Amino acid sequence: MVTLTLLTPAPAQPVASYACRANTKFGQHTLSLRQAVNATAPATVRPNIRFTVAVDLQPGTLPTEVKGFKLQEVRDLALRMPVPANTSYVSAKLSGGSGLNSTPSVQLEGSTAVVKVAGPISGGASYQLPTLSVRLKSGRRGTTIQTKLKGTSYDDPGLTLQAKIKWKFLTTTAPVACYPDPNPALTSTKVQ
Repeated sequence: MVTLTLLTPAPAQPVASYACRANTKFGQHTLSLRQAVNATAPATVRPNIRFTVAVDLQPGTLPTEVKGFKLQEVRDLALRMPVPANTSYVSAKLSGGSGLNSTPSVQLEGSTAVVKVAGPISGGASYQLPTLSVRLKSGRRGTTIQTKLKGTSYDDPGLTLQAKIKWKFLTTTAPVACYPDPNPALTSTKVQ
């Protein structure tokens, strides 16, 4: 298992840890990815009130090499966040972001907000994904609304991307699927 630290987080900053699997012409390779994240939401809300959850992934740098393969670029990145239980989705927007070489988008797919970045982001490049702000409507009183990242396995990923890699004289594109492991709540809001 190789660990890619995309950012060295400040001690108090929560870190999203992903277990990832790349499917290459040379077989399947597993790795872990760590990204500092700052998520905010109100501590309490009343029932049937609109409120915003913001998830801000901190700046990072792509590695230049992964398990002996040269990482040339990353494309078609998709980051997923499910709409929390006991809420209804109102809207979502993106703000900020840098080094992405494309305009990110966000859309609702089923009950999941999906941030898409076409890229390409070159290996070794610094970048920052945009802040995702999701507007929600609270549900019934006496419950707790928790924001989490999506994903439970390689077959149910919360983060997917295409990695263009080079080994010796061969260049290939490998699909990468990641899920958060562990997956603690990023925010917690009580409905009172």
